[in-house]
Parts: sequence; structure tokens; C-alpha cells
Amino acid sequence: MRTLTLLFISLFITACGSTQYLMSTNDGQIITSYGEPELNEETGMYEYEDVDGKEMSIAQEEVVQIIER
Repeated sequence: MRTLTLLFISLFITACGSTQYLMSTNDGQIITSYGEPELNEETGMYEYEDVDGKEMSIAQEEVVQIIER
């Protein structure tokens, strides 16, 4: 039981450790990113991890603002 409790606590701390960023787009969407979105200079796309843990990308010209949450 104690091991299970420690496992849950460590998972919670890990989940809280990643900083969220909010990206607003030209069409008014708000996209949540876990970790700071990185601009790929070669493709002109911001690459980020979404709320489901999937690697996503969005064109730089579609992003109006990126703020840390």
C-alpha cells in the first residue's frame, strides 16, 4: 500500500512539473501546450505536446501569441 501511495505522489509531482503554455491563433482558438512550443526554423512550424501527450505542430503564421500559464 505504501509503495502504491508513493507511486501516485511521484506521478502527480511529475505531471505538475511540466509548464503549460497557451497559444492563441488567428481564428480565435486557444491551444494548450505542455512544455514551451519550439519553432522549427526549417519548416516554419511550432512543435508542441498537446494535452493528450501527442506531438503536434502549427504554422508560425497561424499563432498570434504564446504565453506561459
